[in-house]
Amino acid sequence: MSSSNGKTDQAKGRVKQAAGDLTDNDSLRREGKVDETTGKIKEAVGKAADKAEDVIDGARDAVKRDN
Repeated sequence: MSSSNGKTDQAKGRVKQAAGDLTDNDSLRREGKVDETTGKIKEAVGKAADKAEDVIDGARDAVKRDN
C-alpha cells in the first residue's frame, strides 16, 4: 500500500474544506474532513505495512544466513 494515495486523499480533503469555506457549504466541509482523515489513515496503514514487510524481510534474511 502506498502512502502517496493517502497524501492525495488528504490534499483532496483540504481542497474540499477550503471550497466549503469559500461557499459556506457545510456538507462540502464535512466531506473534505472525511477525505482528509481517510487519507491520514491510509498513510498510517501503508507505513505500518511497509515496516512489517521490512521486519519479515529481515527475519527471512537472518534465517537464510543461519542455514
